[in-house]
Amino acid sequence: MKIAVNTRLLMPGKLDGIGWFTFETLRRMVKEHPEHTFYFIFDRKYDDEVIFSDNVVPVVLSPVTRHPVLWWFWFEFRIPRLLRKIGADLFLSTDGFISLRSDIPVVNVIHDINFEHRPKDLPLLTRAYYRYFYPKYARKADRLATVSEYSRRDIINSYDIDESKVDLVYNGASKGFTPVPQEQAQQVRTKYTGGAPYFIFVGSLHPRKNIKNLLRAFELFREEYKGSFKLVIVGKKFFLTKAMEEQLEQMNFKSDVIFTGRLESDELNDVMASAWALTFVPYFEGFGIPLVEAMNCDIPILASKVTSLPEIAGDAAIYAEPESPGSIRDGMIRIVREEGLRNELVLRGQKRRERYSWDNTARELWKTMEHALESNA
Repeated sequence: MKIAVNTRLLMPGKLDGIGWFTFETLRRMVKEHPEHTFYFIFDRKYDDEVIFSDNVVPVVLSPVTRHPVLWWFWFEFRIPRLLRKIGADLFLSTDGFISLRSDIPVVNVIHDINFEHRPKDLPLLTRAYYRYFYPKYARKADRLATVSEYSRRDIINSYDIDESKVDLVYNGASKGFTPVPQEQAQQVRTKYTGGAPYFIFVGSLHPRKNIKNLLRAFELFREEYKGSFKLVIVGKKFFLTKAMEEQLEQMNFKSDVIFTGRLESDELNDVMASAWALTFVPYFEGFGIPLVEAMNCDIPILASKVTSLPEIAGDAAIYAEPESPGSIRDGMIRIVREEGLRNELVLRGQKRRERYSWDNTARELWKTMEHALESNA
């Protein structure tokens, strides 16, 4: 069987949540199914690191998709032509975009539809594209997969999709995320915070991630708690970050906020595992991979009590209202001051993390692909 895969976000060194999903599932899938040929479709020069097996055929299909008009051209004209040329039996897309002009079975992974609920977090043309095409993509696909029950219900209800068509395929976390010895953790703290304990946030820096309120909460925390805590923010700037930057400038404790930019996996593990706690309080999240990474690193979690996050973290986190800096501050105070709470959350995370693995993700996604083929047999 010939399986064509949209791999335009499979770019080592630039992987975000969807990119990691693509990387980890495909890395396993192609090796577990050597009897099939996988055509990885890139929109730019690819890295040999992501050609995981001999049964992978890379294809570069121009133009580079950096604009909504180019998205439309690539998916509606370039992709269908290529699928016909290679005689593909199935098209898999892991980033929500498919071709409406494809005439073969299609599996589409839609991680979440945050743009339906928070459209102003995205530039005008981008959100207009998403809100016009995603309902069509959802209805066109033979089967859909998504990464949480929250997202599953959201897609079904928002787009009036038959629930039997939408499969739940949880994310995982890299096996590289593990606890570190105390001596190593102290070395990491010395490097990044001068030895001080710190809260950590990991993710792209755009409005949906609620960095502004996290910064305000940290300011309130530092005003109440006189210890030398820091806040480490890991991730690259995305867009519409003016409000975050203005909040930072207003802070009395802005020198205690450290922006690292994007970190490579090994360094990210060290920085995560050396933190006092993960503070992950976005307004909207389809899954929240940093939650599982924190569980794997044996650090406690403070999370938003909205969208998918309570589903994923369960009793391994304490929760805050993302709209309320005071609520986030209170969570920080609890994790620092309540005796035994930190260790209790870590122990709960050790139990809960077992349900999230990329091996399971790859197997469940493969089942979704088999169902799509069966329905077209």
